Amino acid sequence: MRIALIGQPNCGKSTLFNQVAGYKAETGNFSGTTVTFTETKVRVQGQVVNLVDLPGTYTLAASNPAEREVFTYLAGHEVDIIINVIDAVHLSQSLELTLELLELQRPMVIALNMLDEARMVGLQLDGPGLGKLVGTPVLPLVASKGQGVRNLFVAAVRTAQEGVIPIRQAFSPDIEGAVDFLMSRVMSFAEPLCTEAAVIKLLEGDAELTKALKNSQPEMIHVVEDLRLGLQHSRSRQPVWVISGERHARANEIADMVTRQGERRVLFRDHLDNILLHPVLGYLALVLILFLFFQFVYHFGTLLEEPLLNFFIGMEGMMLSWLGEGFFSQILVGLIQGISGGIAIVLPYLMPFLFGLGLLEDIGYLPRVAFLMDALMHRIGLHGKAIVPFILGFGCNVPAVMSTRIMEDRRDRFIAAALATLVPCAARLSVVFGLVAFYLGPNLALAIYLFNLVVISLTARLLSLMMPEETPGLILEIPVYRLPTFRTVAGKAWFRIREFVVEAWPVLIAGSIVLSILNYFNWAVFINSLVRPLSWLLGLPAPVGVPLIFGILRKELSLVMLHQALQVTDLSTKMTSVQMVTFAVFVVFYIPCLATMAVLRRELGARAMALIASLTVIIAMLAALAARGAALLFL
Repeated sequence: MRIALIGQPNCGKSTLFNQVAGYKAETGNFSGTTVTFTETKVRVQGQVVNLVDLPGTYTLAASNPAEREVFTYLAGHEVDIIINVIDAVHLSQSLELTLELLELQRPMVIALNMLDEARMVGLQLDGPGLGKLVGTPVLPLVASKGQGVRNLFVAAVRTAQEGVIPIRQAFSPDIEGAVDFLMSRVMSFAEPLCTEAAVIKLLEGDAELTKALKNSQPEMIHVVEDLRLGLQHSRSRQPVWVISGERHARANEIADMVTRQGERRVLFRDHLDNILLHPVLGYLALVLILFLFFQFVYHFGTLLEEPLLNFFIGMEGMMLSWLGEGFFSQILVGLIQGISGGIAIVLPYLMPFLFGLGLLEDIGYLPRVAFLMDALMHRIGLHGKAIVPFILGFGCNVPAVMSTRIMEDRRDRFIAAALATLVPCAARLSVVFGLVAFYLGPNLALAIYLFNLVVISLTARLLSLMMPEETPGLILEIPVYRLPTFRTVAGKAWFRIREFVVEAWPVLIAGSIVLSILNYFNWAVFINSLVRPLSWLLGLPAPVGVPLIFGILRKELSLVMLHQALQVTDLSTKMTSVQMVTFAVFVVFYIPCLATMAVLRRELGARAMALIASLTVIIAMLAALAARGAALLFL
């Protein structure tokens, strides 16, 4: 049995998925977080079922790649039952997608989520009444607290086994007449999608289904076009807007029938936006929040880094005293240094950063940042939606690049992806904090992040001038503030840390061993000589060549291997403050890691990937030289 979770962005769908599947889906209190589907197996009443978390979408019209992914999955896979997760606070908006899902004629249950939020704003909802109006079971749910989860899945499995198909809501007579006319003439051509749902999508002008019909029944294309033109002539609007408008009107009608507005309590969070979204105070608050965030990460990291490093230094010295100098002992030294690099240098900063980022996401502050930054995004020639890849980029550039799917225009996707690769991800954070913050203080690390924003803005403006196009305004739903649970935030942090532990750390250890072997045979000198023109221009020590090359695999390697390349634990004995700043800035900007490069190639093509990689090298050089000049003046 396959169960599909479908809902609009920020409805709590991925939170529900994680409640039953463990933390496997990226969640956030802002739209655009989930951009691809996640599938896993779960056990419900002794039965193993496949559970699929599809990207959040407002419609199945497939106007952007994320929406297309949802419709393509539903049209191409057998789904035994749909769990439609809807936001109880925004019921009428959520029901528009519900009405569209009913047209698929598949078993469905509705999860009425965020009922706690609805009660807080004084909304009273008649769940059974809603179920009668739409013809599907409606189950109460508070996914963030795990309330109602078991009953929802039990009801979903039972409904799937019964095979009850809900009846779709009827359109106006002219639309119904067009649907019936096509149903009588079109043979099945889009299985497993039912013919009636396919016919409605044909009237809406779905390009993929139109192409499929042309391949199977080319003579029907003109019939479909005539019907669409007839609807457009009689309604003075394109059929897609006519049909969407009727769903919208019916959704409002149903919501009015099952919703009663009680007394709304005015809470502290209602007044908070007067400060955080203020045209002046909002930006001051943003700087203050970033400052406190960096202080938290720095103090937590330094609290752990020094004692952990001392422990591994002692272990390394003890091992060398036992085994003496030699090839085998050199390999063991590389192994220990790789392990210590992950435990003592990367994780002390990575853990608090990802925990804090998850906290800001779940509270709902990041959409406010997007709102504040929208005006800036337009000044640099980008759509306001581009803020979503930037926000995700602080965790990892891979989902940041993937999230550009929510943007409709390829030009905007290219620019947003290029800029997202310049955002200092959690891996680069370990370099900034482990090198600059640890030796020079957290305020200088914050200055590098602010400098990064300036460079991204200038790059965006340059790319926009090279690829001119008018960018539309941003329509952004600002979610309510929510008090996240420790379990959710910790699960999200572990979800991201696990990527480092499983994927990056083994590469880091292997790279550390390789560097030890290179140093033992004195081969690192040859590699460093290849990079020497670059390191000389930046005023960096010659041995940094190998760490920079290996840093393309994983950015954490740049810092861990820097210790090995310079053969010191305390980098301040071999590098000046100016060199530390220069090295950190260059690593922040230059070629993305291999995983990001692979995603760039998949999303935009090999040519775009090569262009972006080349662009980052140029930007890294210019930014590092500018940072070096500033450091020479002020440090």
